[in-house]
Parts: sequence; C-alpha cells; structure tokens
Amino acid sequence: MQETLNAFPVWVIVIDYLLGMVMWTLIGRAAMNLFLPESSDFFFMRFFVRATNPVLRLFRPVTPSFLVDPLVPLFVAWFFFMVRFYLMPWLLGYSVMGMLSFPLESEIAGIIYKMFTRVP
Repeated sequence: MQETLNAFPVWVIVIDYLLGMVMWTLIGRAAMNLFLPESSDFFFMRFFVRATNPVLRLFRPVTPSFLVDPLVPLFVAWFFFMVRFYLMPWLLGYSVMGMLSFPLESEIAGIIYKMFTRVP
C-alpha cells in the first residue's frame, strides 16, 4: 500500500477505488446473471441488483436499445474501465499506465502474490 501512496495522491486512489468497486460490482452482476435471474432471492444477487440499479438507470440514455438486458451491466462497466484506464491518467498528466497499474487491482494482485509465494 505504501508504494501506491507514494505513486499517487490520496484523492486519486480514493476515486480509483470507488470507480473500481462500481466497475467490479457491475461485472459481478453480469456474471451472477448467467446463473440466476435478477429477481432471485439469493442474497448476493439481491445485493448486485440493488447496488447497480441506480448506476444502470443513470447510464440508460447512452445504453443502446439493442443490447440484451444481461449485457447492459458489462456495457456500463466498460465506461468505468475507460475512465480509469484513459481519462484519469490523462487528466493527471500521466501517460496510459497499463495493465495492473490501477491502484485497486495492484493492491489485490500484491495480496494474492504474497499469499502464494514464500518470502524469506
């Protein structure tokens, strides 16, 4: 975490974490929708639907009408990815940072790496 704090201002990390959580929640809803209907009583599906419905309503004007309903969360998640990958670095004056340079995913990847490697 200290490396991330040294590389970016705190407000950038907070914005990226928020955008990343929304993006991954939208992706989670689309993945859950492969197995369960949106009206399911399963608590994870209810969470994904409740958490993402306001975001989907906000993006309804730019969502193409030909998209089938299960793909709409992925379409909206793509917007969040584009903001995180292209717009944020550009606004901050950085070049495009590349894969696994997102602070949220970098931290998760670091935790997974530490779990599966031996550090002497």
